[in-house]
Amino acid sequence: MFSKFLRRSHLYLALFLTPWILINALSTLAMNHRQFFAKPGDNPVHFEKESEQTYNGTFPVQATARQMALQLLKGLNLERAFSVQAKPEGERITILRQDPISPRRITFAPKSGMLVVERQVFSTHTFLERMHRRRGYQHHRLLEDAWAVSVDMVIAAMVFWALSGVWMWWELRSTRVWGGACLLLGVGLFGLFLFSI
Repeated sequence: MFSKFLRRSHLYLALFLTPWILINALSTLAMNHRQFFAKPGDNPVHFEKESEQTYNGTFPVQATARQMALQLLKGLNLERAFSVQAKPEGERITILRQDPISPRRITFAPKSGMLVVERQVFSTHTFLERMHRRRGYQHHRLLEDAWAVSVDMVIAAMVFWALSGVWMWWELRSTRVWGGACLLLGVGLFGLFLFSI
């Protein structure tokens, strides 16, 4: 009974998490073989100007760069996960608004009120690498943190697949010799890389 449950769990979990495993595999491939995915001139990333306007809103007294960024993004209807950098003495605030497909860079000059929105030009390798590196529970939206939960699910599933695979191998007596050889070879090769690279 337990073995049947283990096999079904192994199977259905793999089917459910197929998109995550594929994006992880493709993004790792893109990082390991960047020369095949990146076009000449892809690095550094390129941005296209979407809009330029004067921002007439006011900020609270002693507002931090992050508070200003939140207000600006809300005014632009671009609320989502972001990072912000501020130049000394408040000369310029740069907001990098995250998005899997079209990240944006918003530059704001507080003294002149000039607000420029630029969209990152799509390229396959930057998209794949961005999906690979997307992580953490530091976001302010539940949906953003839900992605982190799904990544944790994939991590747990991979551990489960490894352990359930060992269990299923051990149950099949006819595969013990070759399975044991594969297991030892894998552990040995991993150890070699771990201690010699």
